[in-house]
Amino acid sequence: MITLSNINKTFRVARRQAGFGRAVKALFSREYELVHALRDVSFTIKDGEMVGYIGPNGAGKSTTIKIMCGILTPDSGLCEIDGRIPWRERIAHVSKIGVVFGQRSQLWWDVPVIDSFELIRDIYKTDEKTYKYNLEELTELLDLGEILKTPARSLSLGQRMRCEIAASLLHSPKVLFLDEPTIGLDAVSKIAVRQFIKKLNSERGTTVILTTHDMQDIEALTERILFIGKGRILFDGSLAELKKHSSRRKTLTIEYTGAAPEITEGMTLKEKKNGHLIITLDPEVLPVSDAIAYLAGKTELIDVSVSGITAEEMVAELYKEYQL
Repeated sequence: MITLSNINKTFRVARRQAGFGRAVKALFSREYELVHALRDVSFTIKDGEMVGYIGPNGAGKSTTIKIMCGILTPDSGLCEIDGRIPWRERIAHVSKIGVVFGQRSQLWWDVPVIDSFELIRDIYKTDEKTYKYNLEELTELLDLGEILKTPARSLSLGQRMRCEIAASLLHSPKVLFLDEPTIGLDAVSKIAVRQFIKKLNSERGTTVILTTHDMQDIEALTERILFIGKGRILFDGSLAELKKHSSRRKTLTIEYTGAAPEITEGMTLKEKKNGHLIITLDPEVLPVSDAIAYLAGKTELIDVSVSGITAEEMVAELYKEYQL
């Protein structure tokens, strides 16, 4: 169980204007500004949940994760993970969690991956039986194989990320923090990583907190979303609830022959090419069935597809609503 209650965190950041003169002045007299990274952040995550923690850059996501990992101490508030306060019981805490930062590596650059794994085994004091079992399972599920014998510097980004995930799970953590785990990966690698994370959650009951800007990751993996902006939790609910909160507009994509049909009230032209139209539709003004009937009366339709608002569009609407 993860519980955060009224967490606040403020940073004191040095500021100065551009220019050589300002730089010299700053050597003797610095100006500081207080940045409120987190403001009364509160939420609870149950054991075995997979939660997407999203928001714009600078919203406070990384600060929250670092507090939950025990790297940072909040100014005020309470954070408990399985009865432990992360920054006070850091050694005991880190033995129960796994962390993957998409832009940070825990692999040693010039040695084979397997050597890094064995060093991580010793750091976490993982017994040999557990280590071998986890290594064999992770090697098979993440298709590591010959990669284990390769130095980290020689791996592709996709190969390295699979190794990073494996490294974070060798000690069988109960909680896994994933910060941009699929950043820069190709489509095949993304699908493989997503499938593995879902299997890990279903078979081991691992609690997963996923921080990402890739809404396809959120849709594929999580049932619950925590949306943070300007240091505050602005939304806590499922994707279905987010859809209810967001616009109900639909997108019509049509292929046609002959003259392009004129749009009518309730429609907004989004894209127009020869024989191809993309139209945004407000169902409250013009129902989908009426819109299709109207278009069919104006031109010969070859194909029609209807889609709802995408996850990216829903998040963009939240950004706009909260002026983020």
